[in-house]
Amino acid sequence: MTEKLTITTERVDDTPLLLAHEERMGIPQLLDESFAIHGNWQGLSFGWVVAGWLAHILSAADHRLNHVQPWAERRKETLRAGTGQPVQALDFSDDRLANVLRILSDDEQWTAFEERLNRNLLRVYPLQPECVRIDTTTCSGYGPVSSEGLFQFGHSKDHRPDLPQVKVVLATLDPLGLPVAMAVHRTLRVVPGHRADDPLYIPAMPRVRAGLGQAGLLYVGDAKLGALETRAFVQAGRDYYLCPLSKVQLPEDELVAYLEPIWRGDQALTDIYRDNAAGERVLIAQGYERAVELTATVAGETITWTERRLVIRSLKQARAAETRLRQRLNQAQTELLALNERGRGKKRYATLAELRQAAEAVLEKHQVPGLLDLDLQISAHERQVRRYRDRPTRTVVDQELRVAVAVDEDAVAEWLRRQGWRVYATNAPIAHWSMAQAVLAYRDQYLVERGYGRLKGRPLSVSPLYLERDDHVTGLMRLLSIALRILTRLEFLVRRRLAQTAAALAGLYAGQPQRTTARPTAERILEAFEHITLTVIEEPSHTGHHVTPLSPLQRRILDLLDFSPDIYTRLGITSAKPP
Repeated sequence: MTEKLTITTERVDDTPLLLAHEERMGIPQLLDESFAIHGNWQGLSFGWVVAGWLAHILSAADHRLNHVQPWAERRKETLRAGTGQPVQALDFSDDRLANVLRILSDDEQWTAFEERLNRNLLRVYPLQPECVRIDTTTCSGYGPVSSEGLFQFGHSKDHRPDLPQVKVVLATLDPLGLPVAMAVHRTLRVVPGHRADDPLYIPAMPRVRAGLGQAGLLYVGDAKLGALETRAFVQAGRDYYLCPLSKVQLPEDELVAYLEPIWRGDQALTDIYRDNAAGERVLIAQGYERAVELTATVAGETITWTERRLVIRSLKQARAAETRLRQRLNQAQTELLALNERGRGKKRYATLAELRQAAEAVLEKHQVPGLLDLDLQISAHERQVRRYRDRPTRTVVDQELRVAVAVDEDAVAEWLRRQGWRVYATNAPIAHWSMAQAVLAYRDQYLVERGYGRLKGRPLSVSPLYLERDDHVTGLMRLLSIALRILTRLEFLVRRRLAQTAAALAGLYAGQPQRTTARPTAERILEAFEHITLTVIEEPSHTGHHVTPLSPLQRRILDLLDFSPDIYTRLGITSAKPP
């Protein structure tokens, strides 16, 4: 008799790696321990449902609930091997996942989980918390707008003013850019999209302190962190801050007062250097610092402290500003001289007032008023008009209006010497954070912005949000904050191992097999596991499994992460069926 064979295939890709990585981080276990789940919950545990969903999000770059069950249906063998538990596709139904979001939205239970997860990561790798970066962004969506809801209209950083949005606060830990706080309670969790950012920093800081279990941290943020109330709150909490001061905190006339000693030659400047990608020491800025006594009230208590103000000039910004100015001056001069042209389609100005108005419009257009000297001229000349029919030959006096233009080099020099300057405020002791260290610390602000790039772009792709309920939005943002931790830690581990051995990784770039990098991104690392498949051959007497052999690159990555190839090869075990 002919035996009946059933052959099925599954795309394995990076799913086993992600599940193993999450298990090592303790995510499934901590979720199960931190969240109280209703007794009617059946099937795969809450922690492993979240872990599986996270694997789908990071592998498929899709957080939509209704796409997870079909994904799981096509990967049941892979998920069973990765979780070590029986798995059904219904474990990832959209109803089950909506319930997951509701559970994650519980502030008290989420706080307990996040604190335990942060401390677990710090202990395992061992990291010394020192510098925390904090920033906000907005995420557009299609949720309903109400006076008390999360979705509100406001200034859109997504360039979608037609969509309401929510506002998210993210705090990350150097040097990984590891998220340590996002959406931790009502005023912070995912705040209404029309809110200003200034009040949002204060609620974030206690969560960071609790999650890291220490004070004395340096909080680095943009000018919104510079609100006096926020700086006083940091000081009262025995922490430190570093941020640029906006024109609200430091008006233009005060900035000029800080710069005048430099212009007079009474204040020397300190050079600030940084190593570039080639290892060369490059001068990037110059500056000096001064002390200011501040007083503010926090929780009814008046506090006084000394603030260091770092008056810094970025040489790159100054050069860029000069380049842009010279371009605008050239464009303005060209357009001004074009006003003198005569011919078809060229406007003729009847009075000097009209010509002046047109010239000043050009100056405003190119943002150079006061930097170009205008000389409006009027001249008269006679010309002969020959006889035509019954009109005799005659002399006509024409008036010609012209504009001459020249660069006011003194005004340009005055404008240029004001460019590139910015004042940073900090209460960190100089013995711990010198002026150069503080400037370099602020210049690494891209670490938190990179997290937002991942959150709003691939692979997390949170914008636009299709959820409508506030608790679902809050739960999703918290879920994605775990995903950010997974990516950040994966990337950190590979880069650290490569740095320890002074090695580089080749084969990550399609079409460039010889190209190497010592700083691969998590996204490229995961892409290296594409096209791994599992083939299952079911016969009456046994079931055979065959998994695509791992490439040298894939084995190298697993070695860098201290994972055995067994997380993949165990999928290929053949099992006998009971008689």
